[in-house]
Amino acid sequence: MLGLSNIKFLQGDVGALPIEDGSFDIVLSLNGFHAFPDKEAAYRETYRVLKPGGTFCGCFYVQGGHKRTDWFIRHLYQLKGFFTPPYETEQSLRARLSALYKEAEVTAVEGIGCFCCKK
Repeated sequence: MLGLSNIKFLQGDVGALPIEDGSFDIVLSLNGFHAFPDKEAAYRETYRVLKPGGTFCGCFYVQGGHKRTDWFIRHLYQLKGFFTPPYETEQSLRARLSALYKEAEVTAVEGIGCFCCKK
């Protein structure tokens, strides 16, 4: 077992993180936001726990980027409860992150929005 003192795993609600303001240098979210029931709270909380100058990066499903992906989301993943609307589009994600962060780079590849932001 590795003895890493600067890594801690917690389980909790992304909309109400049990973490102090400005605690992290980096927040990484891989394929999560499309499933969160309260996306607004998740955006607020990830911003809140990030240190000034910190990095928020990750990826998740964005609507309208690939017709086949959109079909699977609507007809399978959403019905099973794995994905929760509303969904970002590439344009709405870019606008949201650019309004929140000092720097925001957003790209999309066939229905997956990838981003890297600096607070």
